[in-house]
Amino acid sequence: MVYYRLKDLIKAVRSCKTAADERAIIQKESAAIRTSFREENADMRYVNISKLLYIHMLGYPSSFGQIECLKLVASPRFTDKRLGYLGIMLLLDEKQETLTLVTNSLQNDMHHSSMYIAGLALCTMGNIASSEVARDLCDEVERLLASSNAYVRKKAALCALRIIHKVPELLDHFVDRVEVLLDDKNHGVLLTAVTLIAELCRQSEETLLQFRRMVPTVIRRLKSLISAGFSPEHDVHGISDPFVQIKLLRLLRILGHGDVEASELMNDVLTQVATNTDGAKNVGNAILYETVLTIMAIESDQALRVLAVNILGRFLSNKDNNIRYVALNTLLKTMAIDHTAVQRHRNTVLECLHDADISIRRRALELSFALVNEQNVRVMTRELLAFLETADEEFKPNMTTRICQAAREYAPNPRWHIDTVIRVLKLAGNSVKEEMLAGFLRLVSQTGELHGYTVRKLFVALQDDISQVIHAH
Repeated sequence: MVYYRLKDLIKAVRSCKTAADERAIIQKESAAIRTSFREENADMRYVNISKLLYIHMLGYPSSFGQIECLKLVASPRFTDKRLGYLGIMLLLDEKQETLTLVTNSLQNDMHHSSMYIAGLALCTMGNIASSEVARDLCDEVERLLASSNAYVRKKAALCALRIIHKVPELLDHFVDRVEVLLDDKNHGVLLTAVTLIAELCRQSEETLLQFRRMVPTVIRRLKSLISAGFSPEHDVHGISDPFVQIKLLRLLRILGHGDVEASELMNDVLTQVATNTDGAKNVGNAILYETVLTIMAIESDQALRVLAVNILGRFLSNKDNNIRYVALNTLLKTMAIDHTAVQRHRNTVLECLHDADISIRRRALELSFALVNEQNVRVMTRELLAFLETADEEFKPNMTTRICQAAREYAPNPRWHIDTVIRVLKLAGNSVKEEMLAGFLRLVSQTGELHGYTVRKLFVALQDDISQVIHAH
């Protein structure tokens, strides 16, 4: 049975009881579509491509419809073009030679008077353009970046992103054009322009230096969003246009990295974002998180870094596991930048060791070991030993090694070092690695005055738990 409507085909597939029934229907329908294509049945082309895309979504072969998609794109009707371009994006990729046949249609439609048809061509190119197509149509995209229509400018910026990914040497075509877009009043154009600038800066050091002079413009746009009143169009839970805010913060991160002068200009606006953004909702936390990453990536002053670490400290008290995990992860990276500021949140980190979520416990454990130093080794080791007593078995091998290493590096005296290792052996002796045991024996042999003390401690430990006797040999 041949289904003349997409709706009928979907209904038939959904009613199948077995996979074999579904395959039988798809095979018959694919055969009927192939026959229709061979007969050049133009009236059924739209419906056939619709059904073929559904078949493609189900995972069945559908590449035989590629040329028919090109024929739909050549149609003057918008609906035909829309489905044809969708088919091209789904059924073709940049490695297929058929893609070169699309170039002429893309070029013609980029000159079309309808912004929606021009948008379809730009969208298709932005998704599947190969390096050859990018070179052929680069000038067209550059021209459309200066279009009077905001919708077309937005699509052209996204298309330019694809071009510089495929052919980085073409980025010079867009540098001057995109600078103007930073002052665009349209939300979508600004969002795509900032994304394009960020990518241009990543691709070329020379371009990065050129865009650093635009830092005041980026700061001005960010300040205008912070101080803007309620705008229902782009407001999310009371935050004005959070998507653009996040993109601007990421751009500042790139522009300020390794540049003291640019970073100095950013300090004020980053302080405003960090102090004025409401963290009661996830959208606010997302902006605060990006602000923290930006502060840590640029050459910010000490006070601002402390503020960033304090924001992460607040995240640790959040009920949302995802936010706490992100905070622990970021604090771990921050240790290399500002060890002292992170130390202030040591107690909160230790509380996370007892979290119900194993991923939180794992991150908290990593951070706890990173926090250990000469000043806090006694306190931290006591907490880590308490956690070792109830820790999951998968944690114990790594924990025993890390605790022994910390004791060896920061021990205030040999006696404390010996006590700590014996405590580890009592709690998880079967998980201690041979290297750690060898290190303990060296320690004992080198401290003759503590031989009697060590033997007594080990004897008492064996009396308490004879299962550790293997380590006494």
